Amino acid sequence: MDFRLAHPWFLLLLLLLPVMARLRRRRRGRPAFLYSSVNLVRGISVVDHSPLYKVLRKIRWLALALLIVGLARPQQGAGQATVKASGIDIVVSLDLSTSMRSEDFELGGKRVNRLGIAKQVLREFIDKRPNDRIGLVAFARNAYVVAPPTLDHDFLQANLARLEMGLVEDGTAVGSALSAALNRLRTISGKSRIVILMTDGQNNAGKVPPLTAAEAAHALGIKVYTIGVGTRGQAPIPVTDAFGRTRYRMMEVDIDEDTLKQIAERTGGRYFRADSTDTLRKIYDEIDRMEKTEAEVKEYQRYRELMHLAVLPALFLLLLDVILNNTVWRRLP
Repeated sequence: MDFRLAHPWFLLLLLLLPVMARLRRRRRGRPAFLYSSVNLVRGISVVDHSPLYKVLRKIRWLALALLIVGLARPQQGAGQATVKASGIDIVVSLDLSTSMRSEDFELGGKRVNRLGIAKQVLREFIDKRPNDRIGLVAFARNAYVVAPPTLDHDFLQANLARLEMGLVEDGTAVGSALSAALNRLRTISGKSRIVILMTDGQNNAGKVPPLTAAEAAHALGIKVYTIGVGTRGQAPIPVTDAFGRTRYRMMEVDIDEDTLKQIAERTGGRYFRADSTDTLRKIYDEIDRMEKTEAEVKEYQRYRELMHLAVLPALFLLLLDVILNNTVWRRLP
């Protein structure tokens, strides 16, 4: 069992307790008081001569000793913990265009739209990489940074959960989305920097051509993994009729796979086609396997605090001392 004191020098205070007790005994005098009859104080006068009284009078000294031990912070080893820092910085660019409302995926036996399944699988991917800085860019006609690359994955997950279609004017600006992701990574000096770009359409907005953004990524040494989201052929998209009822109409799936493939090839990444929930999960699993570049491993001993085992009994003894001194040990002046 690995045991230690975080602040052992506090134990030197224990040496002062005998000195303090001796000084207290010297200074304590027995006060004199005249009574008309000794029968009035019979029994009281012999309390401090009983063996039990002498033992219990040491309670406060024991309590002080325990408090000093608590200040020394006793700790028990709780095993080795290993921290692996991967040195990988990731920015995910996620399409929020209205075509992402198409419900051509299933989750738990229920129909779900593309954005819903993209967010779910991305949440799982983030949970698997706790030591990576991950950022998030959302785009439609324009692109904006949802979260910069961060290790605060709770913050990242909270911002991911808030993403909904309609937050950005409709359109698909693939080049702008990639440029926004590159801007978040270009100032970061990491061993590996990657962008994961997910879209279900073709570039039809923005001022930056997708392949121009790809050339910039190549120059910066940033790999881009592109994912085309959507089934093949036609996909059902929900629409609301004049009576407020939700109906479905079939829409052609139009993913510019050639451009997405060229972006990936020019940057040393890969293109994937996600046409089902299982396929999308496998894509993220494959990216997870390919981007495992552990740069540093640290081991440290974890300790469990035992201070309360000394402090709580000390507080109890002090409380007991106060109670007894004002009841059964109460002395007349």
